[in-house]
Amino acid sequence: MDSQEREKRQQELAELKQRVAQLEQELADSPPHWEATEFYTGYYATAGFVLGMFAAMTSLLFNVIGAAGMGEHPLKLIQVYLTFPLGETALTLDGGMTLIFGCCLYIATGMLFGAIFHTMLAWFAREASTSTRMVLATFMALGMWIVHFYGVLNWLQPMLFGGDWIVKQIPWWVAMLTHLVYGWTMAVMFPFGQYVPYRRQTEQA
Repeated sequence: MDSQEREKRQQELAELKQRVAQLEQELADSPPHWEATEFYTGYYATAGFVLGMFAAMTSLLFNVIGAAGMGEHPLKLIQVYLTFPLGETALTLDGGMTLIFGCCLYIATGMLFGAIFHTMLAWFAREASTSTRMVLATFMALGMWIVHFYGVLNWLQPMLFGGDWIVKQIPWWVAMLTHLVYGWTMAVMFPFGQYVPYRRQTEQA
């Protein structure tokens, strides 16, 4: 190798070293990849809001099938629940749009409670097995039922609308099973709303 060729290659090597140094500096100056280091409450609340919709739809479907099997109006549960905003007149309503509104209200309520329910499941049983989450969801759902029916509705509805139709017209076991189906659905779907930090392929390698 003559001196001219050697000098040319040394120059190429110097340029490559300069380029490597430049790339290292750019990497050092780039902002670090954000990742939640503590409990990601916002994520779990948002995920629970979405999962709550499916849990509410599942519990509603359970009631529709159960009511039809017992010879009741398939949306009897919705009729009774509509007595909270509409009073006793809701029990005589049979219009399609009104019942659709009631279904939407029921699902929206399930979404709101889903945010709380999913966050609590994540806080207490994020790394637990499905069976453990099912047990926890059972106690949480039973707690929701007791608080909703006997801690709030039994005095709030009479105070606002002059009657406690929800507590009286929905059998206790139907209300309990409705809440349990909701809670079990949330527990089964929990993995779909679990926070998993994004990993670049270079980080995984």
